[in-house]
Amino acid sequence: MWTIAQVPEESARPLNPRQPVVPQPGRHRRPMTAPKTQKDKASKRKKVLLTVLTVVVLLGILVTAAYFIKQLIDSKYFFCKRSVKFIPIDKACDGNDDCTGGEDEITCLSSFKVNTTFPVRLMTGLQVLQVYSPGPGWRSVCSDGWTEKHTQTACKQLGYTNKPQSTSVPLGTLTSPLKRGPFTAIRPGTEKTPIHQATIDRSACTSGSVVSLSCSDCGQAGSQDRIVGGTNAVIEDWPWQVSLQQGGQHTCGGSLVSPRWVVTAAHCFSGSKKELGRWRVVSGRTYMGTLGGSYVDRIILNGDYNPQRNDYDIALMRLSSPITVGVARKPVCLPPKFFGLPSKANMAVTGWGYLEENGKVSPSLQKASIPLVDRAKCSSPTIYGSAITQRMICAGLLQGGVDACQGDSGGPLVYFTSAKWHLVGVVSWGVGCARKGRPGVYCNVEELLNWIHTVIEKNP
Repeated sequence: MWTIAQVPEESARPLNPRQPVVPQPGRHRRPMTAPKTQKDKASKRKKVLLTVLTVVVLLGILVTAAYFIKQLIDSKYFFCKRSVKFIPIDKACDGNDDCTGGEDEITCLSSFKVNTTFPVRLMTGLQVLQVYSPGPGWRSVCSDGWTEKHTQTACKQLGYTNKPQSTSVPLGTLTSPLKRGPFTAIRPGTEKTPIHQATIDRSACTSGSVVSLSCSDCGQAGSQDRIVGGTNAVIEDWPWQVSLQQGGQHTCGGSLVSPRWVVTAAHCFSGSKKELGRWRVVSGRTYMGTLGGSYVDRIILNGDYNPQRNDYDIALMRLSSPITVGVARKPVCLPPKFFGLPSKANMAVTGWGYLEENGKVSPSLQKASIPLVDRAKCSSPTIYGSAITQRMICAGLLQGGVDACQGDSGGPLVYFTSAKWHLVGVVSWGVGCARKGRPGVYCNVEELLNWIHTVIEKNP
């Protein structure tokens, strides 16, 4: 039997009905925007760069202003850290405790008067080694039994040492006083004993020769030539020249005699210039600058310095840490005793001092060649008379025109011989600058070698 199935009625409703969208108040379609162009992006970058540059410039101005404000404050006041107060700079190092715990009297210069004989020295241009003891006095050291270790020990006693060397000098080549003795020789097994304690007296040298020392590479420089009447110079040719600066201002010159010691003039530290923290030693620069200076932890004036007569006008400064020796920083040689400058020896003086009397400090290093002036001539009544002492030498042109000047004080007067520059003088005083009949007067370094060596030995 056939049956007929019932088919449901077709529905008009979709299989996946969508929910009706009901508009809601406050909701709007975000308007479409055009994409940013390269010009807009560049403009935005420019604004950012301009903002950054403005901030950098403002910071630079603030830092510069802070630096100069600090320099100004430092030039007039001393800051007491413990009591957190400022005192006038003149009260620092005046012998009175103005800060808590005497803080203002701790970091001050000192003076030292030598009353002993430094027991080792080099003699004449041959640099013959001599030792001293109170009884026999000075004796030349024979080459007998001399070793490389003795060379190192002796040079260490004399200060700056770098690649020390010794040679034997035949007695026949010496001048008469040295040729005759007295002599001394090294005892066996004394390589590390101080040389003046390691010898025994001899009537003659068995070897027929004495010891000559070269303790360092001092005094070696380039081959160049304002000091009044001078010419431009470069520091590589005068690498021992330094600028002594107080409160960021060039005050005096000085000479490196070792990586840690500077020779200068005692008169550079008059008045309110006695506090160590205000000093910097700037080295290795042709053009005057204040950056990169070395700190100072000792300033020692010669105890016999007489400011009225400018006698014993010498001082030593010890750097807080040694400089790195290089082409623009290198010590000058100290002269041996009885160096024997020839008559009218041609010497060089360098510095950043005034280019003319009552002028201004030179921005670049200057150099001038000047001759030695005979002591008898310089101490004659027509020039300086009795003002010239044994601790002074004169150099310059008697007709005037070339001279050291203000700002050169403490700087080097050097003489070239035996392939090395030697520090023979320290710029000290004079009447005016480059005047006729008024040559420059320099502290005589050779006369003060004993003081220099003693100070360096006592302040290692």
